[in-house]
Amino acid sequence: MTLLISDQIVQASGLSEDELLVEIVMMLFQQEKISLGKASELLGIHRMQFQKLISDRRICVHYDVAEFQEDLKTLQTEGW
Repeated sequence: MTLLISDQIVQASGLSEDELLVEIVMMLFQQEKISLGKASELLGIHRMQFQKLISDRRICVHYDVAEFQEDLKTLQTEGW
Protein backbone atom coordinates (compact mmCIF):
# COMPACT_ATOMS: atom_id res chain seq x y z
CA MET A 1 0.00 0.00 0.00
CA THR A 2 1.22 3.46 -0.82
CA LEU A 3 0.20 6.46 1.24
CA LEU A 4 0.00 9.79 -0.53
CA ILE A 5 0.38 12.89 1.58
CA SER A 6 -0.80 16.08 -0.04
CA ASP A 7 1.66 18.87 -0.75
CA GLN A 8 -0.49 21.07 1.51
CA ILE A 9 0.22 18.86 4.49
CA VAL A 10 3.93 18.72 3.73
CA GLN A 11 4.07 22.50 3.33
CA ALA A 12 1.99 23.11 6.46
CA SER A 13 4.37 20.93 8.47
CA GLY A 14 7.33 23.06 7.47
CA LEU A 15 9.30 19.86 6.91
CA SER A 16 10.80 18.30 3.83
CA GLU A 17 9.33 15.01 2.64
CA ASP A 18 12.27 13.12 4.17
CA GLU A 19 11.92 14.95 7.49
CA LEU A 20 8.19 14.22 7.56
CA LEU A 21 8.88 10.53 6.95
CA VAL A 22 11.32 10.53 9.89
CA GLU A 23 8.68 12.14 12.11
CA ILE A 24 6.03 9.60 11.11
CA VAL A 25 8.38 6.67 11.69
CA MET A 26 9.49 8.12 15.05
CA MET A 27 5.87 8.50 16.14
CA LEU A 28 5.04 4.92 15.15
CA PHE A 29 8.13 3.64 16.96
CA GLN A 30 7.42 5.68 20.08
CA GLN A 31 3.85 4.34 20.18
CA GLU A 32 5.27 0.81 19.82
CA LYS A 33 3.45 0.28 16.53
CA ILE A 34 6.69 -0.71 14.75
CA SER A 35 9.94 -2.26 15.93
CA LEU A 36 13.36 -0.68 15.90
CA GLY A 37 14.32 -2.93 13.00
CA LYS A 38 11.23 -2.00 10.97
CA ALA A 39 11.74 1.70 11.70
CA SER A 40 15.33 1.63 10.50
CA GLU A 41 14.27 -0.36 7.44
CA LEU A 42 11.55 2.17 6.57
CA LEU A 43 14.07 5.00 6.81
CA GLY A 44 16.68 3.05 4.86
CA ILE A 45 19.30 3.37 7.58
CA HIS A 46 21.26 0.96 9.77
CA ARG A 47 19.73 0.09 13.14
CA MET A 48 22.60 1.79 14.93
CA GLN A 49 21.86 5.02 13.06
CA PHE A 50 18.22 4.81 14.09
CA GLN A 51 19.23 4.15 17.68
CA LYS A 52 21.36 7.30 17.53
CA LEU A 53 18.35 9.28 16.24
CA ILE A 54 16.09 8.11 19.05
CA SER A 55 18.85 8.65 21.58
CA ASP A 56 19.30 12.24 20.38
CA ARG A 57 15.56 12.75 20.95
CA ARG A 58 15.70 11.06 24.36
CA ILE A 59 13.21 8.40 23.25
CA CYS A 60 13.39 5.16 25.21
CA VAL A 61 14.17 2.03 23.31
CA HIS A 62 11.52 -0.61 23.91
CA TYR A 63 13.42 -3.81 23.41
CA ASP A 64 11.63 -7.08 23.96
CA VAL A 65 12.59 -10.73 23.72
CA ALA A 66 11.38 -11.04 20.11
CA GLU A 67 13.60 -8.13 19.04
CA PHE A 68 16.52 -9.62 20.95
CA GLN A 69 16.06 -12.92 19.12
CA GLU A 70 15.79 -11.06 15.81
CA ASP A 71 19.04 -9.26 16.57
CA LEU A 72 20.75 -12.54 17.45
CA LYS A 73 19.64 -14.02 14.12
CA THR A 74 20.97 -10.99 12.27
CA LEU A 75 24.31 -11.21 14.06
CA GLN A 76 24.59 -14.91 13.27
CA THR A 77 23.70 -14.30 9.62
CA GLU A 78 26.34 -11.59 9.39
CA GLY A 79 28.94 -13.89 10.93
CA TRP A 80 29.32 -12.27 14.34
